[in-house]
Amino acid sequence: MSSPTVFITGAAAGIGRATALLFAGHGYHIGAYDIDEVGLTRLAADINAAGGKVRTGVLDVTNNTHWAERLAEFDEATGRLDILINNAGILRAGRFESIDLVTHQAIMDVNLGGVLAGMHHAFPYLRDTRGAQVVNLCSASAIYGQPELASYGATKSAVKSLTEALDLEWSRHDIRVIAVWPLFVATAMVDGMSTGTTKSLGVRLTADDVADGIWEATSKRPRLPKVHYEIGTQAKLLAAAAKYAPSWAVRGVNKYFAGA
Repeated sequence: MSSPTVFITGAAAGIGRATALLFAGHGYHIGAYDIDEVGLTRLAADINAAGGKVRTGVLDVTNNTHWAERLAEFDEATGRLDILINNAGILRAGRFESIDLVTHQAIMDVNLGGVLAGMHHAFPYLRDTRGAQVVNLCSASAIYGQPELASYGATKSAVKSLTEALDLEWSRHDIRVIAVWPLFVATAMVDGMSTGTTKSLGVRLTADDVADGIWEATSKRPRLPKVHYEIGTQAKLLAAAAKYAPSWAVRGVNKYFAGA
């Protein structure tokens, strides 16, 4: 039997890199894709040095041609697609009106459009692999709309809904679709970022923490269907509060943490 495979976007650094290294260590054939060719070269060298298997390629998740070509190349090399991890994303923080419209639209295009395109292009390969899974990187910022992260949180809320819908829709094809929910993670995405919530809650997670959460979520299927996986104590507490507290209280808590 051929090695299980995982196709990871945004794999050159941060969460994507940590996830690629972790899965390679567990015997997965890695498909690592990004727009950062230098980062991909370094990642491939590390995986190869440890005796792992990896294929890399340039992938702009907003480019449909890139998606079609990279997936076809990976399938030709491996013959299967066990896990697709939609990790690539961008984040810009600040008051809504102070961020130019082009940047807001880029956030939408990458964080939502890239996930949608990836799942659409990957579907035939997932369908033809028994027990295939999709992991979408969501965010605790989607639990309730966050000041200074308005468009970013909106994309993650949409990813939440898309994940839930396709987990139901694709179950007949034996495809599981899940979302992982970290709060702020110490990667380049948050370097220099200063918002009310980062000041009050801090940046407590590492890329390895999220990679571990992805591994745990995909390697052990629960008896009862489970779609959402919060990463870290803070995200779990915020999610529980949003689920059980009245809406006015949830708004108040978010207003307090954001300093709004």
